[in-house]
Amino acid sequence: MPERLAEMLLDLWTPLIILWITLPPCIYMAPMNQSQVLTSGSRLEPNRQSEEQRILNRSKRGWVWNQMFVLEEFSGPEPILVGRLHTDLDPGSKKIKYILSGDGAGTIFQINDITGDIHAIKRLDREEKAEYTLTAQAVDWETNKPLEPPSEFIIKVQDINDNAPEFLNGPYHATVPEMSILGTSVTNVTATDADDPVYGNSAKLVYSILEGQPYFSIEPETAIIKTALPNMDREAKEEYLVVIQAKDMGGHSGGLSGTTTLTVTLTDVNDNPPKFAQSLYHFSVPEDVVLGAAVGRVKANDQDIGENAQSSYDIIDGDGTALFEITADAQAQDGIIRLRKPLDFETKKSYTLKVEAANVHVDPRFSGRGPFKDTATVKIVVEDADEPPVFSSPTYLLEVHENAALNSVIGQVTARDPDITSSPIRFSIDRHTDLERQFNINADDGKITLATPLDRELSVWHNITIIATEIRNHSQISRVPVAIKVLDVNDNAPEFASEYEAFLCENGKPGQVIQTVSAMDKDDPKNGHYFLYSLLPEMANNPNFTIKKNEDNSLSILAKHNGFNRQKQEVYLLPIIISDSGNPPLSSTSTLTIRVCGCSRDGVVQSCNVEAYVLPIGLSMGALIAILACIILLLVIVVLFVTLRRHKNEPLIIKDDEDVRENIIRYDDEGGGEEDTEAFDIATLQNPDGINGFLPRKDIKPDLQFMPRQGLAPVPNGVDVDEFINVRLHEADNDPTAPPYDSIQIYGYEGRGSVAGSLSSLESTTSDSDQNFDYLSDWGPRFKRLGELYSVGESDKET
Repeated sequence: MPERLAEMLLDLWTPLIILWITLPPCIYMAPMNQSQVLTSGSRLEPNRQSEEQRILNRSKRGWVWNQMFVLEEFSGPEPILVGRLHTDLDPGSKKIKYILSGDGAGTIFQINDITGDIHAIKRLDREEKAEYTLTAQAVDWETNKPLEPPSEFIIKVQDINDNAPEFLNGPYHATVPEMSILGTSVTNVTATDADDPVYGNSAKLVYSILEGQPYFSIEPETAIIKTALPNMDREAKEEYLVVIQAKDMGGHSGGLSGTTTLTVTLTDVNDNPPKFAQSLYHFSVPEDVVLGAAVGRVKANDQDIGENAQSSYDIIDGDGTALFEITADAQAQDGIIRLRKPLDFETKKSYTLKVEAANVHVDPRFSGRGPFKDTATVKIVVEDADEPPVFSSPTYLLEVHENAALNSVIGQVTARDPDITSSPIRFSIDRHTDLERQFNINADDGKITLATPLDRELSVWHNITIIATEIRNHSQISRVPVAIKVLDVNDNAPEFASEYEAFLCENGKPGQVIQTVSAMDKDDPKNGHYFLYSLLPEMANNPNFTIKKNEDNSLSILAKHNGFNRQKQEVYLLPIIISDSGNPPLSSTSTLTIRVCGCSRDGVVQSCNVEAYVLPIGLSMGALIAILACIILLLVIVVLFVTLRRHKNEPLIIKDDEDVRENIIRYDDEGGGEEDTEAFDIATLQNPDGINGFLPRKDIKPDLQFMPRQGLAPVPNGVDVDEFINVRLHEADNDPTAPPYDSIQIYGYEGRGSVAGSLSSLESTTSDSDQNFDYLSDWGPRFKRLGELYSVGESDKET
């Protein structure tokens, strides 16, 4: 690579060096734009005026330059000469200095301030920066004053082929359908070259395939990849690896190249028909297999994949098309043969089916390859099994009259063993369906008999289940439902449909309908009910009432005369005979109660009681009931009032069985001891009832009057508290009005859970001599003082 770059640079620089040597600087710096001319403003010396005048007469320009060029990636031993700046004002006396400024001045480009030569001191890369804009100026060597205005020029970096093509998105993946025609486009890949696409052929790329032929080809300029062979089969080879090369310099020798890989996958099309693995399948199935159970599986293999391999299965021929069906399993892609109807080994022992598998999705482009289906033969052998008994009918319907005699035969069920061995059958009744045990069955012949009397009016239908069991194999049983209908016989006499009570107005008219009644019969004759009504023979000529049969099988009772009076007779009883039309006919006598009532002019019943005559005028029974209710309510209110007053006047005395301590209020505040003189007044404690008087208790009502206790005279604060408490305790014990409970106990209870224990001696089990209060000194100053007081008391007693 370095040798090739050196040769290219030598070939390029040789004509430039020759041109630089043969041409003067003004020609080398020939301008591309003649308008960019800088003219010198320096004065000429006198001894050279004629020569300079001759030169000026030629109208020379100050300086002009072209765009300068420099090759990239040049790395020689010395800086590379880019160009030279020169002005006519420079007589060669070295009084003019050239200054260079702008992009890269001093760092990348360096100028000789005397000769104006510009050199590149660093290696340049066109891909990083393609051109540099600089400014040149001529100044006086001594004063640094500008001799001419500054002028800009451009140095362009010329490109060399130093970048190889790159596939930025590789490696690539593409798909193409199998069996595609020749020249089917697969995909397009693109490489990039960082070199200058304008200058030379450094960025001109040509594509080719290094690996992947003869299956695929590529367009050299567009990089479009196409199939080079027709009808590539995915089932033969599914994936291909193609190596693609991109080369610059138009593909000529010396150009740089880059490669990438393309993985081409052939996608599946439906170009293969299904094919059964075998032409004949054998299956065996027991005759007692349940409906819907799988008998066997057949599978047609398809070399395609996905939906192209999906097949549907059908039974197209055979002697078992009505008994079997076949469905496709979407997961396993096979056909499942299932049972549609029951099998019977004794009837037919084998079946032959012809099944067909066909593709669901057929591609019409490949229809010429033949039918995309296949057939196979399936033979199914039925195996004998020990079957349960079979009844002659799936259900039985029996009829029996409700007056049938006990143990009479109602009907019969029959069953047989379908097996060749033909086992005897034993019959029984499922007693869960005959809890009252109304029927029996003969275990040998299946005759059903009546065990208890029947009553159609209680139950019309009886549904029982008969069980048939093989004697040789008790596990083989069958069940059949038997419905027994109870037929009606005329065993119930008709009667009134409800309890009737008729009302007869005193001011009624003769022939007026008093009441319409109807009858009912629990029996159910085939032609419907027809009732006959009549009066008792001894009352056939009833002077007060008569009857009339209506078309709707009802009866109307009519009054024969008017002038009925409830004071004379309040109630009339009318017996009526009701007969049915059964064979033999049955009858019953029902009595209708007719009550005489007082009615308004419009016939509205107002009162049917005789007592209504004795009531005050204008006061009805309802009003009397209301008055009575008010009186009872007032009595209840008075009783409640008296009871409340009695409870209110009871004395507020505390019962003996009540504990007075329930009324004591306890406080958790603790005093400050004897040093706390502000918490209470010792004088009040000495005489809490007052000095001059006595305050009685407020929570009881004294039964006895007593003289007030004489209050103690005030004493100094140094009085003995123990003595004071004993005096008060003695007075309380001798007071007959005080309760029997000693309220002083509140002072003796100090609570529970104290670390210090009890400080009181009221409940102490030891004697006073056993008490030692020296340990109270360790509990603080207040307890120390208390210990000293008790210690002093003990010493005084001993003294």
